[in-house]
Amino acid sequence: MGKLTVGALRAVLGVALAGTVFVQASMVWALATDPEDGPLPLTPLRVITILGMVSAQVALVCVWRLVTMVRRGTVFSHAAFRYVDAVIGAIVAASLLWFAVTALNAPGQREDPGVTVIMGGVGLAILGVALIVLVLRMLLAQAVARDVEAARMQAELDEVI
Repeated sequence: MGKLTVGALRAVLGVALAGTVFVQASMVWALATDPEDGPLPLTPLRVITILGMVSAQVALVCVWRLVTMVRRGTVFSHAAFRYVDAVIGAIVAASLLWFAVTALNAPGQREDPGVTVIMGGVGLAILGVALIVLVLRMLLAQAVARDVEAARMQAELDEVI
């Protein structure tokens, strides 16, 4: 992975992290100052938004760490699994939070239940992303196993020579 690619990805991750912090701060401010008025339950939605930003931040920090490992050439190690597992957990948490938003929004959509169905489909799509990352984790596990095996075989070959 080149320096330009790593720099660009880190810039995107940094902007995204700053954006999530801004959204969190805005939601905390709204919780403290803006009264709840209207048909939607704003307080639970604001709390869910704050928690959703936490899940996004966890994923962003873990991706940052994985990019660092790629740059150093240490991504094919057992240390990478904790970051990949954290990303999977963050995505699943985001999906569950989205289902909570869908449930909170559903009573207001009695005349048009299609919105709720679409929102449920988005939640399933988010879970699908978690499954894709799980498959990528399995590929990482195979690569780590092959790397360990190659190192063992190289050590045996070095002994013979």
